[in-house]
Amino acid sequence: MEEIEKALLVAVNVNNQKYFLNSVEELRNLTYACNMDVLDVAIQNLESVNNATYIGTGKVKEIKEQAKYLKADLIIFNNELSPSQLRNLQKDLSLPILDRTGLILQIFSKRAQTKEAKLQVEVAKLQYMLPRLVGLHSSLGRQGSGAGLSNKGSGEKKLELDRRRIEDKITELNKELKNIENERDVQRKQRKKKGIPLVSLAGYTNAGKSTLMNALVDIYKNDESKKVEEKNMLFATLDTSVRNITLPDKKEFLLSDTVGFISELPHSLVKAFRSTLEEIKQADLILEVVDFADENYKQHIEVTNKTLKELGADKIPLVYVYNKSDLVLEKLPKIEENAIYMSASNKIGIEELINIIKSKIFSNFIKTKLLIPYNRSDIVAYFNSNSNVVRTEYINEGTLLFVECKIEDYNRYKEFEKK
Repeated sequence: MEEIEKALLVAVNVNNQKYFLNSVEELRNLTYACNMDVLDVAIQNLESVNNATYIGTGKVKEIKEQAKYLKADLIIFNNELSPSQLRNLQKDLSLPILDRTGLILQIFSKRAQTKEAKLQVEVAKLQYMLPRLVGLHSSLGRQGSGAGLSNKGSGEKKLELDRRRIEDKITELNKELKNIENERDVQRKQRKKKGIPLVSLAGYTNAGKSTLMNALVDIYKNDESKKVEEKNMLFATLDTSVRNITLPDKKEFLLSDTVGFISELPHSLVKAFRSTLEEIKQADLILEVVDFADENYKQHIEVTNKTLKELGADKIPLVYVYNKSDLVLEKLPKIEENAIYMSASNKIGIEELINIIKSKIFSNFIKTKLLIPYNRSDIVAYFNSNSNVVRTEYINEGTLLFVECKIEDYNRYKEFEKK
């Protein structure tokens, strides 16, 4: 059984930040998500950070005493510390130290399941470690260096050797990731050839993306093995999952779910996960899932939209899915222009959401009437399997189909159209 460490959190409010208290609460939840207990939160208001120790020198002494009194195992800062700040604080506080980036890296290390996610996390960790080799404490070692690196010892020769080994390892891992990326490019091209639209789930971490995916899989696939893991915690999903959703009218689309966003998502992680996140750029429609019951949902929308813009996905059609609305509103579902208020866990509003999706991505469908000769039953079978056959009539000349089908299928068989 994993021993639960006890952490003292430290947060600095520089120039009265707008979302400071939200950020502190998020740090608390990140700590819990890393299976650590929070003993207390030390807060300091500053006009500017201390270049040497981030917090003021008096605060350093105060935190040292507080950590000793509370018997803390480590100290976690709600900001990314520079290598020199980390070094100085480590020396002054005599306890393992994690900053926000290091904490998120730990969570990602624990959650990564697929080979690609594990490689991406490893690259991010090594990029984070590289400038922090001098004085790097066991707090970073706990993140687990798959490169088998040792940070003990001193002297320029040792540091240079470690640095070179890390750089070589990053190069090696990036080559592996490139191969996986190339495989995904091939899959993407095959998908485009088939003309199946892609709908991507995006949103803040723990907004309910995986729950929504599972609700759709449950209703339209009825296959337990295709469900993804869902947990009420930050970053429960790191791995990209793609599921084929086939509707009763034979229309189908691919639904993808990937890592959630968060404010101040570490640059090294964004860079490492970029190829995964850029799957969103290939989408025909983005469903931005929002936890409507979270009082900070507007900030979460800001962060998500900013991230989508950074990824170059801000021009893709988008629908806001205000999830968990059953905790706030009495009457559901509620539909507005490009938005739906619903509950994925209770499957309230699923049908209405599907109708919205259909209106956005199936513009390449056409309604027509086809008269198929009786000796071409293969064509009738094809339309029954691949289109929405509204009505079938049998007349002297052949089988009369009233169908809604893809334009490509219409063009292929338009010689049989009944005027």
